[in-house]
Amino acid sequence: MTNPRVLCLGEILFDLLADRLGLPLEQVQSWTPYAGGAPANVACALVKLGTSSGFIGSVGVDEPGNSLVQLLQDVGVDVTGVQRHPTAPTRQVYVVRSESGDRTFAGFGDIPTTDFADAYLQADDIPVSLFADADFMVLGTLELAYPETRAAIEKAIGLAEQYDVKIMVDVNWRPVFWSNHESAKQRIKALLKKVDFQKISDEEADFLFGTQDAGAIKYKLDAVDGVAVTAGDRDVSYCLGGNEGKLSVFSVDVRDTTGAGDGFTAGFIHQLCLRGIQCLKDSQTASDVITYACAVGALTAMKPGTIASQPTAGEVEAFLANYASAS
Repeated sequence: MTNPRVLCLGEILFDLLADRLGLPLEQVQSWTPYAGGAPANVACALVKLGTSSGFIGSVGVDEPGNSLVQLLQDVGVDVTGVQRHPTAPTRQVYVVRSESGDRTFAGFGDIPTTDFADAYLQADDIPVSLFADADFMVLGTLELAYPETRAAIEKAIGLAEQYDVKIMVDVNWRPVFWSNHESAKQRIKALLKKVDFQKISDEEADFLFGTQDAGAIKYKLDAVDGVAVTAGDRDVSYCLGGNEGKLSVFSVDVRDTTGAGDGFTAGFIHQLCLRGIQCLKDSQTASDVITYACAVGALTAMKPGTIASQPTAGEVEAFLANYASAS
């Protein structure tokens, strides 16, 4: 078996989605678990689109951990990089949703955020061999909150540089994971200076850079090759290979926005794997790559859950063809 082309490092967990929309946390009576965690979502979405991926992260030696690893294997994600912590539990996050499907992360129940297995990813146990044939590594920033996993991220970045693996970060700012938000800001900005591509939401862009303009963010980061700023149902701002622009997202019947951004990230990386990074020098191709990423995100938002709702490449192509014929 060949090594995967894309490595996704970070958290895999269960999102416990409130069964009733529009209720605050204390009024929710029942929850439905959905497998999630941004890097794991991206890994699964890539495989469904046709790009091989591997997941690097830590889960507990418990039933939730077993089921998540099994899910990755069932989808076809390489699990060579999965670590199992002997005592810490697999993370679960409570998620409440508005009437329109927008979600808010509402905490971890009675367990401190630092006590879950994903906070203990061990740098020394990351398989170096995975990096030899990889083209991309996708990271989030949540794991920067924990010393041991932060060290693992630093190790992975060093390996990526050694083996010429391009790095993409989806900022994925979640205040509930951090005890000190100013410290979080500094650590995230330091990480972003070491990567090649960045996907960031409009709110995250304001928080970190004071602007939602992708070109301005790229200028501030200097060495980054590309930036995409998403804004929910509003335009995506991008600066890729010297090409700047804004694109309208697709108008769809939204059921659940959880994981839509991860779908965008997967669509973007999938296109770069197919076309090569040099394709971004062409303005029309750069626009097409963002359009494809938007389509993956839109299709993901049309069903509840994240991994279960991710589209295949054929579904994305059909979706784009339908929009083209209707316009």
